[in-house]
Amino acid sequence: QVQLVESGGGLVQAGGSLRLSCAASGHTSSIHRMAWFRQAPGKEREFVASVSWSGRTATYGYFVKGRFTASRDAAKNTQYLQMNSLKPEDTAVYYCAAAPSATSSYSYWGQGTQVTVSS
Repeated sequence: QVQLVESGGGLVQAGGSLRLSCAASGHTSSIHRMAWFRQAPGKEREFVASVSWSGRTATYGYFVKGRFTASRDAAKNTQYLQMNSLKPEDTAVYYCAAAPSATSSYSYWGQGTQVTVSS
């Protein structure tokens, strides 16, 4: 089993920045890739960013447009999401997820951290 714990959410003004962290514990050797998703009230969960466990490959949701950077620290079993130029529409609960292979679904999820961007 893998446990994921997010931190770093909060309230920020539009144009501001936040850095989310996701610490993985347990059977971390089974993780192939990790990702960030978000869910706003009344909306479906959507993909934000993913980074391979090697840290060499990152992909982003269409709405990121260069504002977010996903990364990971292998020594700490932690992934990060640096979010800059935040907009009110970025307000959501942000979830960390992990998958055991390149083609499998994300089977491990954190509890989520709230990000609120005021206008």
